[in-house]
Amino acid sequence: MAYLLMFVTLLHLITLAMQFIATMEKSWWVWDGTENSDLWYNCMFDNATGSWLCSSSRETEWLKAVQVLMVLAVIFSSVSFLVFLGQLFTMSRGGLFYFTGLCQVFAALTTFSAALIYTLHTKEILSDSKELTSGHFGYCFILAWVCVPLLLVSGVIYIHLRKK
Repeated sequence: MAYLLMFVTLLHLITLAMQFIATMEKSWWVWDGTENSDLWYNCMFDNATGSWLCSSSRETEWLKAVQVLMVLAVIFSSVSFLVFLGQLFTMSRGGLFYFTGLCQVFAALTTFSAALIYTLHTKEILSDSKELTSGHFGYCFILAWVCVPLLLVSGVIYIHLRKK
């Protein structure tokens, strides 16, 4: 039981870090390595100065939806971890971690919704940017998709986990 507890705690921290990176880093869409776009900024690499020059992304309704859903996912997962720690020390023996599991499942659903919206509406979100055919999805977008099944698995484990 102790190993399962350590595994689910480690899984939770890993998914929380992945969600945070996916939300805050600058690589949801990449053009040829010198320009990329994320949920907050469009950035270009300036060879003369060797630095990234960033400007705010054009706020479309779809981009705002993705931003809100990813921030909500991080909040759900953070609250879930804090509640889990609280339940771990205050809950009586035999209790179930329902609330923690449900928060993780909600985090998975909001991450899924955000990644799906970005997938289906990339053209509208990046309408003022370069030609989309010369770019591809970046690692933050892939991290968001990888988080979905991991969050679901941890949520289900939390729901079935009993304090012994």
